[in-house]
Amino acid sequence: MTAQRVPERGGVAPAGALAYEEVTPAELLGSGFAAPRINESPWLVRWDLLGDGPDTDRFVLDALAETVDLETSGTTGPSRCWRRTREQMWSEAGLLAGLIERDRPSAILSFAPPRHVYGALASVLVPARLRLPAWYRPQYFGAMPPPESLRWAVVAVPWTFSILRRHVAWVRRTEHLTVLHSTATLPAAAESVVKEAGRRRMRVVEVFGSTEAGGIASRTWNPDGPPWELFDDVEFALPDGEADDAPSRERPGDPYGEETPLVVRSPRLAFRPGEAPADVWRTDDYVRRLDGRRFRFDGRRDRLVKINGRRIDLDRLEESVRSVLRCADLAFLPVADALTGENFDLLVVPDGGAPLSVTEVRAAAGRFDARPRQVRLVDRIDRSDTGKLRRLQRPSLSDAGADT
Repeated sequence: MTAQRVPERGGVAPAGALAYEEVTPAELLGSGFAAPRINESPWLVRWDLLGDGPDTDRFVLDALAETVDLETSGTTGPSRCWRRTREQMWSEAGLLAGLIERDRPSAILSFAPPRHVYGALASVLVPARLRLPAWYRPQYFGAMPPPESLRWAVVAVPWTFSILRRHVAWVRRTEHLTVLHSTATLPAAAESVVKEAGRRRMRVVEVFGSTEAGGIASRTWNPDGPPWELFDDVEFALPDGEADDAPSRERPGDPYGEETPLVVRSPRLAFRPGEAPADVWRTDDYVRRLDGRRFRFDGRRDRLVKINGRRIDLDRLEESVRSVLRCADLAFLPVADALTGENFDLLVVPDGGAPLSVTEVRAAAGRFDARPRQVRLVDRIDRSDTGKLRRLQRPSLSDAGADT
């Protein structure tokens, strides 16, 4: 193993530049997806140097355990273990590889920790599928790999886009950038990065899925919000397990059909240790089906609240308020309310550059007709390492700014 110290703009690396440790494919796979060394430290794996000798499929499958245990992100409660066979993992890696392969990437830079299913697939197995060198960067600060005018694929989590904005010179030096994003709603910063890089240079591909179901659907992002299309091995299903291939039932004046829970059938469904795999999986998402293969996403069940007959998607509201309020972070939390039944609170982390008051926060939220039950200025917001908001927040370290 060797450590490559990468300069910010090529040439001689300055002291303290980010060091990417070169790890062999066998060492990476042998460490296990949850190993601290492959989640917490930068590394480089040269899958492109495997050569034509070993069969890649056999090499990878032999290196993995028969079943792979991965944890949920813990965003709605305690983390839980879900199990997949190695064949399911390798199959899904092939589907994800197909989403970026058309852009002919020559290297991959990943920000997704392998301890979660998306990172295990996209950071480790997708590069193996494509036989591409893979760089992994867990830190927010530090140098990027040398762009060398390569066609890059970037495996993104929500905060990746703010890193790309900080390194827009690096982005512009690449020949092409394909960004694969999953785990959460695409942040508003993504559109800014695409505009700065140029639409011909950059394509953003979104994956819709979960730890329990794996990848369900995908789409190529554009500002108009295109529909999601199911992966080839996924189909809509009914809660009783029957396949449902009929077009969505449309209501007069509603071109997108009725809102319904998303229930799917897939050969890649995960299962709990000691339990048999389920035939179908009912997600926490609500969608409007367009036909037998496509849908519009309405929101996650735990992020939708209804107040006085008005339904509010807290993820979309969060992105809207974030675009007009200067802060380090913010989050809307669904809460129970004695008067309205459902409501939401707003947590805000000031950025430290200027004072921020509850009145200013309420004014910013009010621009989107949002009236939080409570606004609280806090020191930090508890998120998973893929950027998802955890339902169970730690108490604020200070009551300053609390609005009770």
